[in-house]
Amino acid sequence: MNEHFIHVVYMAAAACFILALKWLSAVPTAKRGVITGIIGMLLAVGGTVLAPEIRHYLWILVAFAVGGIIGVPMALMPMTAVPQRTALSHAFGALAAALVGTAEYYLGEELTHFKMTAIGIEVLLGFLTFTASLVAFGKLQEIIPTRPITYRGQNIVNLACFTAMAGCLIGVFTAPSPLLFAVMTALSFAFGHCVSLRHRCQLSWGQT
Repeated sequence: MNEHFIHVVYMAAAACFILALKWLSAVPTAKRGVITGIIGMLLAVGGTVLAPEIRHYLWILVAFAVGGIIGVPMALMPMTAVPQRTALSHAFGALAAALVGTAEYYLGEELTHFKMTAIGIEVLLGFLTFTASLVAFGKLQEIIPTRPITYRGQNIVNLACFTAMAGCLIGVFTAPSPLLFAVMTALSFAFGHCVSLRHRCQLSWGQT
């Protein structure tokens, strides 16, 4: 299977997770969000299974079993907890896609410019979606305040974080560097967290 195609699939999966999280925040688009999230997970799993370096499927089957053990009880949660469960599902789905990209970066061979760009975008979107979804879960569960959390200079901090993150992505594209890749990963964690704090998130959908 063409590696370029597989990485495009991974990027599409990460984009689906982000769109699903957005659409699930309102009742009129919730169904669309669920379908998009399912498509994103199918793309992420399918891209991994089709990867040419995957020759044995034992650990993939083990992961399916562990996921089923965790996922079935989550699916049986009361309807009042569906938003929290959805946020967690998207968090770990995005984390899975990002970890696949990270492993490919550090363990893969022949990292072409196209491949580096695909991996960088996949990891960036995956990790920032992971932290943003965790914040959404915390607000829905009322572990942290549901109101928007703001502070002086927040826009400047967010812009600086985004600029540095984009700069790292360009740097990884032009000159592969494990250290720069790690910095980009840390910044994507921080950016997803910072941006999601500004949004209201309550159990009454539509108030986001």
